[in-house]
Amino acid sequence: MATSFIAVVVAVVAVGAAALLLTYSLTSEAGVTRSRARANLHRGGARASGSIQDETEESGLVGFARRLTPTAWVRQVDRLLARAGRPAAWPLDRILVTKLLAGSGALALMLLLVSRNPGSRLVVFAVAVIALAWFLPDLLLYNTAIKRRTAIQHALPDTLDQMTIAVEAGLGFEAAMAHVARNSNGPLAEELIRTLQDIQVGQPRRAAYQALAERSPEPDLRRFLRAVIQAERHGVSIARVLSTQADEMRLKRRQRAEEKAMKIPVKVVFPLILTILPVLFIIVMGPGVINIIDSFSGR
Repeated sequence: MATSFIAVVVAVVAVGAAALLLTYSLTSEAGVTRSRARANLHRGGARASGSIQDETEESGLVGFARRLTPTAWVRQVDRLLARAGRPAAWPLDRILVTKLLAGSGALALMLLLVSRNPGSRLVVFAVAVIALAWFLPDLLLYNTAIKRRTAIQHALPDTLDQMTIAVEAGLGFEAAMAHVARNSNGPLAEELIRTLQDIQVGQPRRAAYQALAERSPEPDLRRFLRAVIQAERHGVSIARVLSTQADEMRLKRRQRAEEKAMKIPVKVVFPLILTILPVLFIIVMGPGVINIIDSFSGR
């Protein structure tokens, strides 16, 4: 009895602490590292920024979360963040802290439930809940990355058409990219602006294009970037490359639409069999069955 009471108290305290820390991590502003780094950028103190980052990584909740999370998993989360567009409200440190606190809170709750009513099914349920709490930020980032990739896929043909018109009107490739990015919205425009910023700060064009392909793993976009790199390397007209790629992207978009239309009958079969047909059979055959039952019961 005393052991279960102690387990309940420990679980309640752990859940309360995790909830408070999670609330703090979600509602707090940018951390000490980011604030001081911004201040150093304004006054040119790069060395202080590095020392501050080392100090904050060695102490505090963020440092504890980084030490507890495997390095490979931190890289995976950072890769998911890059593909999701790096939302301003969810930096890497906040996600690591959220994963740690959500997993700790779920672990405390499940220990409380298992201690009060142990059983194999409850243990399996507890493990599933803890895993879900730990992997929930990753799942949300993955879902955001898929939506972002779909948006880039839909916007790419129109963007290439606009860039083709701008290049044929006399603009250079980067100027056309900047013109289209300024007059467009969405993930693709944001990625184009970031690529231009990378080039402006001194990064080679090929490296900036490759970084864009890594951030947005859309096959059509990667194919377009490879064509642009090859065109710059061999001196091929960029207007011709843009026109060819735009035609190909429009063809692929039409083929994807036709493919989705062909999949609709297959997807409709199972809901039709499970929901509509049984109700239809009841409506059509129900009165006849009732009449047959009444006739046999009358005899």
